[in-house]
Amino acid sequence: MLASLKNVSKVFVNPRTGKGLVALNDVSIQVEQGDFLCLIGPSGCGKSTTLNLLAGFELPSEGEVLFKGKPITGPSPERGVVFQEFSLYPWMNVLQNVAFSVRSGNRSEREEIARKHLGLVGLLDFAHAMPNELSGGMKQRVAIARTLAMDPDLLLMDEPFGSLDEQTRRKLDNEVLSLWKGQGKTVVFVTHSIEEALMLGTRVVLMSASPGRINQEWKIDLPWPRDPLSPEMTALKKDIVKSLQVCSCANGASQGGFITISGSEE
Repeated sequence: MLASLKNVSKVFVNPRTGKGLVALNDVSIQVEQGDFLCLIGPSGCGKSTTLNLLAGFELPSEGEVLFKGKPITGPSPERGVVFQEFSLYPWMNVLQNVAFSVRSGNRSEREEIARKHLGLVGLLDFAHAMPNELSGGMKQRVAIARTLAMDPDLLLMDEPFGSLDEQTRRKLDNEVLSLWKGQGKTVVFVTHSIEEALMLGTRVVLMSASPGRINQEWKIDLPWPRDPLSPEMTALKKDIVKSLQVCSCANGASQGGFITISGSEE
């Protein structure tokens, strides 16, 4: 097992009111070596919080978050993150942005590694372009190259293509899938799209909201490329949609994920 959450709860406390938002409640997930694990669920179900815990940006309120059997206590280059936003340094060109993530070697060695990874995402010809000269899809490809240049064991992707048009999104999904196959990485991928999860994932985990829990998991054994209109994919999507509707209705009837940590409720 590469990474795991064991009985993890996460509470975000407002120090002014003493109230806490329970983002995750008793969540357990195992990430195996070579997984392409897709997290789906309604807004507010804790998908990004789960990713931030695996990245080391947040620490659990209860439970354990482990990487290679050891507690995660902070960020590490072994766990690379691709964010929702186009998180490039605007004063650096494309090559410099990617080379910045390489922590070993002299300048020419770092730039050589950067060129290799720009080649993997098809942007070597844009090595000297500035971020403001790139389209949104190109910026995310640079961000992916920068993260891969760190050579992480675990790649964490938080809705990386959510703001892009459908055609660009499908193209980048295919590129990420090819990189995952070619480099043997392990991926945890957050998305709101059931179809995207089914097209990419070896496993799909559905979370329910307020507070976030694991609702159900599907193991996807279908080969790639996958046909979204095939009987198998259609049946899987129908099952996930049904489960999503059930957990969303249950969440709508709940009292939400707020608790009082100190003081009294207003």
